Amino acid sequence: MSDSAGIPGGAGAGGRAPRRPRGPREPRGRRRRLLRRLGLGVVLLLLAGAGTGWWLYNKLDGNITADAAAAAELERYERERPAHAVSGAENILVIGSDSRAGRANGRYGRDEDSQRSDTVILLHLSADRGSATAVSIPRDLMTDIPSCRTPDGSRTTEQFAQFNWAFEWGGAACTIRTVEKLSGIRVDHHMVVDFGGFTRMVDAVGGVEVCLKQPVNDAEARLRLPAGRQTLRGEQALGFVRARHSLGDGSDTERIARQQEFLGSLVKKVQSDGVLLNPTRLYPLLDAATSSLTTDPGLASLRDLYNLVRDIRDVPTGQVRFLTVPRQPYEADPNRDELVEPDAALLFDRLRMDRPVRVVPPKPQDQAAQGAEGGRGNRPAAGAGTPGGGRAGPTPAPAFTGTTAGRADCR
Repeated sequence: MSDSAGIPGGAGAGGRAPRRPRGPREPRGRRRRLLRRLGLGVVLLLLAGAGTGWWLYNKLDGNITADAAAAAELERYERERPAHAVSGAENILVIGSDSRAGRANGRYGRDEDSQRSDTVILLHLSADRGSATAVSIPRDLMTDIPSCRTPDGSRTTEQFAQFNWAFEWGGAACTIRTVEKLSGIRVDHHMVVDFGGFTRMVDAVGGVEVCLKQPVNDAEARLRLPAGRQTLRGEQALGFVRARHSLGDGSDTERIARQQEFLGSLVKKVQSDGVLLNPTRLYPLLDAATSSLTTDPGLASLRDLYNLVRDIRDVPTGQVRFLTVPRQPYEADPNRDELVEPDAALLFDRLRMDRPVRVVPPKPQDQAAQGAEGGRGNRPAAGAGTPGGGRAGPTPAPAFTGTTAGRADCR
């Protein structure tokens, strides 16, 4: 018998020593424990992310104020409102309120009991979402305002008056009914934006670029800017779109044109990857937009607003059009406006029937033109661009003085 027989670890019957168990089992176990911990960490991060995302969604969703009172008032007059003409097309009335209520708006004045529509835009989205047309309605336009319910519960009498009185008398519902009576177009949704909300949205996108031909010094608008290329932040942007006394000829015509150019630049900025794909800018923009909006119940959720923004985002900038309803000085008071016919009726009819609308920049000699292309003396022919227009073959859509977001580059 060999000396190693019977000794643990010695040679076996075949003269070969038994193998010892390998040592890597302990490190492998450590790796498995580490992987389990990493997996648990990933799960916790995902849950935390989901919880944060849910909190942010609810915060943004809760920011929006639903205008239930306007919806109830419009329901009372459903029978007299225009019918939907084209399925899938949408018309949204955007109202810029000059209300001084609230801390964010109080810096612009002390009259908290008064509010008027500083800016009103009828935004038409085509059924195929291939175009968007924004039509400004001047606040000084003389028009028929229906009987409306006032904030104290009384009712006004139907009367012929300045357009922006509708918002002061009866809020969004009265403004919507006035626009529908004026245009024959069904307003599907509405949103009201105040001063504070506008400035926050401009700041959230990092400012908007404009070009000034001359320096601006307007104490009333709190605006002082040198000539040339400028990136306007919130307060400057508000002064720029509201100023009337120091830019151009001081008319509301030029103020509206300036608003349209600014909105075109804003659309391009929001559509850029620098905003939509940058969380540090996208969230402040969403927060500013939702917290400053009062909308009809059909838009009073983050999902509904997202769908609307997505539709506008996908429209090519060259097909985002801005124009003003054709108008001219009111015969009885040159400081007020009246519609130019048949230009205005033709524009409203094309929007109502979801037909193309072309815009062209004003000619140098026609900067003050209020009507369709070429001014009052060169209106679009009735029926132009539609079957039966009296011409052989297809004809282009009638053109109106205006601009597009694609032309908003600062040159």
